[in-house]
Amino acid sequence: MALDNYRDYNLTEDQKALKAKYAPLQKKYEYLDHTADVQLHAWGDTLEEAFEQCAMAMFGYMTDTETVEPLDSIEVEAEGHDMLSLLYHFLDEWLYKFSAEDFFVPREIKVLSIDRIRFKVRSIGWGEEFSLLKHPQGTEVKAITYSAMQVHEDEKPEVFVIIDI
Repeated sequence: MALDNYRDYNLTEDQKALKAKYAPLQKKYEYLDHTADVQLHAWGDTLEEAFEQCAMAMFGYMTDTETVEPLDSIEVEAEGHDMLSLLYHFLDEWLYKFSAEDFFVPREIKVLSIDRIRFKVRSIGWGEEFSLLKHPQGTEVKAITYSAMQVHEDEKPEVFVIIDI
């Protein structure tokens, strides 16, 4: 059974006002039940969009991304040796930007390119530094895992990733 896409963060009046300031985000992801962890399932019209949505699902688990203002931008590049390792490193680099380096939380992520031969990805995110005074606290994501990871590039590109919470 899928968890609700909307998580109740008990928003403050300031957070509600900030959400009202911007158009709602288009969310093409869901949270699936998984023992002790959470499985992200994201999709898009392209594989690039599926990667974007997967990263946003990860951040959406940590905070309500609609309370984030696009005040700054960060570029993230990653590489792997196949599509699974590329997705893993892509998400891991974004998680690093949040938890260890800049405390950056994006409102939106755009994948600029995926090199399917050299397994490289370039992306940019617009957001700001995470602040408990401004952003509701969700659940901390400790790590990305390879467990049950899937990347499908068929008619409907989609990815599945289990995150350690």
